Amino acid sequence: MRMKSIFRHETILFLVVIVALVILSIQAEQFATIDNLLNQGRFLTEVSLVALIMTFVIVTGGIDLSVGSILGLSAIVLGVAWKKLGLPLPLAILVALSVGTLAGLFNGIIITRFKVPPLIATLATLALYRGLAEGISQARSIRGYPEWFFILGQGEFFGIPTQLWIVAFFTLLTGFILTYTTWGRATYAIGANETAARFSGIAVDKTKLFIYAASGFAASLAAIIFVSRVSTTRSDMGMGLELDAITAVVLGGTSIFGGKGTIVGTFFGLILIQILKNGLSLAGVKSDGTYIAIGLVLILTLLISNLFNRNSEG
Repeated sequence: MRMKSIFRHETILFLVVIVALVILSIQAEQFATIDNLLNQGRFLTEVSLVALIMTFVIVTGGIDLSVGSILGLSAIVLGVAWKKLGLPLPLAILVALSVGTLAGLFNGIIITRFKVPPLIATLATLALYRGLAEGISQARSIRGYPEWFFILGQGEFFGIPTQLWIVAFFTLLTGFILTYTTWGRATYAIGANETAARFSGIAVDKTKLFIYAASGFAASLAAIIFVSRVSTTRSDMGMGLELDAITAVVLGGTSIFGGKGTIVGTFFGLILIQILKNGLSLAGVKSDGTYIAIGLVLILTLLISNLFNRNSEG
């Protein structure tokens, strides 16, 4: 019954995506062009990488509000390590990935060792990491990256943007892990009932530590692709990213109470949000109207899904 409920939500979301594509294609001629859709895929990359791992975080009953700040911090570390410290750019990339992963691990330590609620812990580190990014950057941007670096954010492979191949790989990988592996089942068990998971012999704290570290890694990888796409590094990168990622995950059917969610649902949620932003903008709708539309779609989709769930349970 649980799997049927999840499938129903994903089916509803898929149908909403199809309807939105048809309506927006009619309203704006430029929307359905290949160039526009591929370009929107570029813009979707950073939030997609973060949202995929955010699915794991929320399935455990947690939350990570610091991912946008980790992205900004990792971007600044990348630029400073390369430009000011003189490290080779590949090594600077590894340093930035390490910093992001450690930032996520630090979140996990606060949550598991000191029993601080994830909302409070990551709200605090959101401010901490953003402050560190601004302090390191001194409000200065870093430019002049070598041409080969732009392959990640501006290049193409077989006519498809490079970062979309990266997103596709991580979507398949995370979907397989969450659905078919013992670690994925442990993630669901922790979210459904953490106490029962502990008594079942699941390494709850280790699993959470790994998930929050993975969240930091995803944010730092998104930072590298973001810098490659826009050709510069700034400390304000990633501001508000956490809200977009959480919205996509929740829209995809992941329960904020934990124990329920799929990567497929998150994937559809990401697509729906991006096509609404782009399509409504091309149709001449102002930004405030776009956010109102996204909010209404989110509410209606969840209400319809809950209605189907109640009917199936009854």
